[in-house]
Amino acid sequence: MQERVGVYPGTFDPITRGHRDIIRRGAKLVDTLIIGVTTNPSKDPMFTPEERIEMVTNELAEMSLDNTRVVGFDALLMKFARAQNANVIIRGLRAVADFEYEYQMAGMNQQLDNEIETVFLMADVSLQPIASKLVKEIALYGGDITPFVSPAVKQQVESRVQEIGPRGDY
Repeated sequence: MQERVGVYPGTFDPITRGHRDIIRRGAKLVDTLIIGVTTNPSKDPMFTPEERIEMVTNELAEMSLDNTRVVGFDALLMKFARAQNANVIIRGLRAVADFEYEYQMAGMNQQLDNEIETVFLMADVSLQPIASKLVKEIALYGGDITPFVSPAVKQQVESRVQEIGPRGDY
């Protein structure tokens, strides 16, 4: 039987409790889960690719998952997946808006390589509102991000906010 290798791609800027939930659950579905930390030209990252890879690696170490590893990439997802010998792409869904975007991406990816399946995992109900973009915005305006990220990630985000300067008048 062929080994099931999954890729869970994302920018993870920063990695959230929602990401951790999808990683934990996705790791149960495959023999090996590769967390692909990628660049995204349409996003304005707070952390460098190297910092995000280290952040995800540290979170995985805390999760004690034996079948996961972190790989950075800057390429088409399907080319990356093929290079990793993956046969499954794992994506997390939070809301209908996510589904519309992910459905379109899955269709395009299938056109690029129809041997790699996309599997969608619904985010845990308690984690559905969490988005990295919102976590960064809350932190930049002095809000508490404790419910959304691990203590280690919270410390990294807050340190970065101090470096770049917080926003807001209050």
